[in-house]
Amino acid sequence: MTAPAGLILSGGESSRFGGAPKALLPVGETTSIRRLAETMLGAGCDPVIAVVGRHRAPVVHELRGLDVAIVDADRWESGRTASVQSGLVQLPSEADVLFWPVDHPFVAASTVDVLLRARERDALAVWFVPTYQGQGGHPVVWRPPVRAEILELRADAPIRALLDEFGPQVLRCPVDDPGIRENVDTPEQYRLANEAWHERAVI
Repeated sequence: MTAPAGLILSGGESSRFGGAPKALLPVGETTSIRRLAETMLGAGCDPVIAVVGRHRAPVVHELRGLDVAIVDADRWESGRTASVQSGLVQLPSEADVLFWPVDHPFVAASTVDVLLRARERDALAVWFVPTYQGQGGHPVVWRPPVRAEILELRADAPIRALLDEFGPQVLRCPVDDPGIRENVDTPEQYRLANEAWHERAVI
């Protein structure tokens, strides 16, 4: 089986974070976006691209030295889906995609391994979603049929609306990782998620 591509989403304005780029938030001794990129590369994703928008310059600087391509989300103001579409069209059409938004930086590397092993075992599923205590989160793996549907969405349409369409072809993968649900949209959410992550690391 060919390696999956890696798609990091970092194209937003971070308005609820006061305009500061969430990609540069400290996560241990590194930053959010660098941690995502290094985890993807370590898992064998090839190619790995980062979709950037408002905060292009600091994100590009932070990824220096890594084998990560930069894609500009020209329509980032139109919505999150528009930024995802900007990245998908730059990836090989036959490749499966590990999609990871930068505002989920506290996911364990073992969760990525679970998703990629599930991808290798299950030839029928097209959308792999990690779950913690019954609730889904990020990152996810998409096969080409899902990618094709995402590219047909309106720029402001939520991608999760497609889950029902794929029904039994969505494979939910239980993981012991609350990080998949920790969406860092505000400084307070970051503070709480960072504290919880450090507590998990100590245990």
